[in-house]
Amino acid sequence: MQEQENQQAEKVEIKEAAPEVQLDSIVQGETVQTSAPEAPQAAPAQDTAEQVIAKLEATVRELQDSFMRAKAEGENIRRRAQEDISKAHKFAIEGFAEAMVPVKDSLEMALKIDTPSIEALKEGVEMTLKQLSAAFEKNRLTEVNPVQGDKLDPMKHQAISMVPAEQEANTVVTVLQKGYTIADRLLRPALVTVAQGK
Repeated sequence: MQEQENQQAEKVEIKEAAPEVQLDSIVQGETVQTSAPEAPQAAPAQDTAEQVIAKLEATVRELQDSFMRAKAEGENIRRRAQEDISKAHKFAIEGFAEAMVPVKDSLEMALKIDTPSIEALKEGVEMTLKQLSAAFEKNRLTEVNPVQGDKLDPMKHQAISMVPAEQEANTVVTVLQKGYTIADRLLRPALVTVAQGK
């Protein structure tokens, strides 16, 4: 019984021991105390820290290099894009101009004829109109030419006036001037008269 009390007293001593003292084992009712293990030598830890720092510095250098390369590449892309836009603005009309030159040539040739007959003049104008239509088609310039009875489309038609007519209200009665679109964008609306409601 007394032995149990001694063991309990020893356990209390263990709990109250200083934090720097470790108890490794209890042997036959006696405590064997050892002091806390000494801190590892600072030199190997510093070498490890120095190695980590060196690795981190190398990584930082690599990332900085990658960043600078990416930044330079981005600047080059931006500069090339600006040059391309500038060239596109400058030469955007080049294709259309090439298609229009033969039309001008035909008109100049027609004016050089001293005494053209009406038939020859009409034939020359028809040929010139074909050249012009081909130039328009090549450059995706299409006519907006509604027919009588078509529903008024405010996106493509401009109503000049409303006239009494024997057809449904808000439908095209006459086309005063054709409209044009270029690649799905309205260049000029068709000028039309529209039927009034009955």
